[in-house]
Amino acid sequence: MNLPNKITMGRIILAIVIILILIFPFHEINVKWPTYLLAGKININIKYIVAGVLFMIASFTDFLDGAIARKKNIVTDFGKVMDAIADKILVNGVLIALAYDGFLPIAIPIIIISRDTFVDSIKMVAGSKGKAVAASIWGKIKTVFMMVGLTMIFFYNLPFELFNVSLGYYLVVIATVLSVYSGFQYYIVNKKYLKAK
Repeated sequence: MNLPNKITMGRIILAIVIILILIFPFHEINVKWPTYLLAGKININIKYIVAGVLFMIASFTDFLDGAIARKKNIVTDFGKVMDAIADKILVNGVLIALAYDGFLPIAIPIIIISRDTFVDSIKMVAGSKGKAVAASIWGKIKTVFMMVGLTMIFFYNLPFELFNVSLGYYLVVIATVLSVYSGFQYYIVNKKYLKAK
């Protein structure tokens, strides 16, 4: 296994750890994460700060593995598949956990996961006909907005929350809109492959 693939596998492990931190019922084993009151109005739970730091590291590895693979010309099919799986586990898992905890509307992970399933289905059909589906620029922009937005939510939108601006939430909403738009683009560009013969 080459270095980029090892980094990708590390991201999957990190994603699982992050999700476990977010969803594990620590209270049932008498473990309580410290909380602090900031500026007299923002309750900060260290659990989300720890998860946020790990999420930042995992997000950076998403850039790092691809950059190394392209630079050393060691892009593999295994790497492409596992990279996509790592991204889905990380982002979708975090979206579901944050929605469950009330940081996001449940509609957002539903839309994102539905869009991903739709696009992956198009890719599979096109792939079965020998056609590679190129990544959309809007999909890449969506990813940037999503990663930055989720990171800000983990860190309680500071310092913007002090001015009652939930910037992380708005970035995730923008990412969701871009996600739907890029999914529609995937369909338009590849709909010829979806026609039955």
